Amino acid sequence: MVTDEQVRRLRKLSNTEKNQEIAASKAGMDPTTARRYLGLERLPSELKKERPWRTREDPFGEVWDAVQRQIQESPGLEAKTLFEWLQREYPGRFSEGQIRTLQRRIKLWRVTEGPAQEVYFGQKHMPGRLCASDFTHMTELGITLEGQTFEHLVYHFVLTYSNWETGTICYAESLESLSEGWQNAVWELGAVAAEHRTDSLSSAVNNMSNLEEFNQRYEGMMRYYGVKPQHTNPASPNENGDAEQSHHRFKRAVEQALLLRGSRDFGSVAEYAQFLKDLFVQRNAGRRARLAEEMAVMRELPARRMESAKRERVKVDSGSLIHVERNSYSVNSRLIGARVEARLYLDHVEVCRRPVRPFGVRAEKGRRSAAAARAEQASHRLPAHHRMAGTEARRV
Repeated sequence: MVTDEQVRRLRKLSNTEKNQEIAASKAGMDPTTARRYLGLERLPSELKKERPWRTREDPFGEVWDAVQRQIQESPGLEAKTLFEWLQREYPGRFSEGQIRTLQRRIKLWRVTEGPAQEVYFGQKHMPGRLCASDFTHMTELGITLEGQTFEHLVYHFVLTYSNWETGTICYAESLESLSEGWQNAVWELGAVAAEHRTDSLSSAVNNMSNLEEFNQRYEGMMRYYGVKPQHTNPASPNENGDAEQSHHRFKRAVEQALLLRGSRDFGSVAEYAQFLKDLFVQRNAGRRARLAEEMAVMRELPARRMESAKRERVKVDSGSLIHVERNSYSVNSRLIGARVEARLYLDHVEVCRRPVRPFGVRAEKGRRSAAAARAEQASHRLPAHHRMAGTEARRV
């Protein structure tokens, strides 16, 4: 059989030897064959024709219609799952060695007849240009504090070029959480990127009563740091793919670290926060070179942080409650009828009455109805650790 290499050698020799017979001899082929290949100007591999027939019987020919119906109804089904289904439906008919045949058959069907797939365009990231962030729910990891389920989120921040990341524990997708988490990240970093991308923030907007106020405060924070904000379209998480992928890898890393730790229970929020901080340090250790490229072009921070709290003037009702952002908080009964200033932070609410600065109370944040808050007031004689978060206020 004549190979491509022989024909290439023949073409070279035909330009240097006296005649084709000598060139053919040196190329290791018959002169007649040499003349044919020189006339065709194609390599032997290019002359091979596709075989239109099967060399062996298709083992899935009789059941293919059933397989095709399954993948049409559920395109996400994998070939291995379908093969195991066939083995159950037709006991003893299919051996383990035939799974590759089914995989090739399904792969060919997806390419020729399967549904269209969503198109993703690759992104080219430039150092210091973009940071991305989003909230990710952590409750599914089964983390507990002193044996009690700890329902929480992490505000997750990532630089898209170096993949440097950090996060802040929070309890709701709110503007206060976003402001605190984002500022924690850039002050830990020591610089700011040119642009910040996040999702449509629909949950955070829903947690506020005024959309215009939300936009003003968020855009005001971005202007203060000299950062251009970007928003993805609603229900389009792929547009913030850097943060979404980073979520997945981060939560998988947390899961692995918890397995190595041997326990998912922590003595306090501070202990758990330190656990996450140590994990971020480990994950960022291999990103220093690319981070250095980003730090060289990122902007400097302003002189001081912007306050993350929202301030609101409210009146204490007859039940010794204040109502702020759809939440109810109980305060000292001496404040009934007074107008106070509530300052909403990421994880707590501070209440003070101006201009007497020391007259303040501090309440843990948490959505509670007015009825629940009043009922909780009855527990004021119980130890603090028996009280439910977000209701009983305490002095600071």
